[in-house]
Amino acid sequence: MRSRSQNQRRKRIVQTAAALALRGGVEAMQMRAVAERAGVALGTLYRYFPSKMDLVVAVVTEELDLLETSISRRPPTAETAAGRAVDVLMRATRGLMREPELADALVRSLIMAEAKTELGARITDLLWRVATGAAAADGQDSGPAEPPDRTDPAYVRVASLASVWVFEVLELLKGDRGLDEVQRRIEIAAEPLLAHC
Repeated sequence: MRSRSQNQRRKRIVQTAAALALRGGVEAMQMRAVAERAGVALGTLYRYFPSKMDLVVAVVTEELDLLETSISRRPPTAETAAGRAVDVLMRATRGLMREPELADALVRSLIMAEAKTELGARITDLLWRVATGAAAADGQDSGPAEPPDRTDPAYVRVASLASVWVFEVLELLKGDRGLDEVQRRIEIAAEPLLAHC
């Protein structure tokens, strides 16, 4: 378990990397530059993040944390599970596209497993909570949300929608689709997949 000072140091490193990425993309997130600007030794940085991809995943995870906070503060209001899921996926897409290189790194980490990451499961769990209405209840309940049964066929369909979303983000990053087309395709996929959630 990390101490408070270790958690603060890790957070400072991630925030520094995110700031560098916003100014110059993932290429600007050179490990030496991150260490210098975060005020830590290069060896310390590597203890927290053994590779640059681990650091990129940490930055993207922070973005996902912000998305989850946004969802809990302003849950989707669509009446259908599909509508709520599309709302979340499009919020995530617009957030990622503010920094396309980070979006590209996220997609690569989800597809290629270049770094150990729980991002895919977190995205699917978030979609599950939103689709089933548990996200609205999360804000009212002080206890942690019940973990989903990942073998449940409904959960598997939500995971399939998350996979469609990853592919559509990839197409958006390649310039083969526009944002409106991505949304339309996600809506088409969401309706049958989430009809019984």
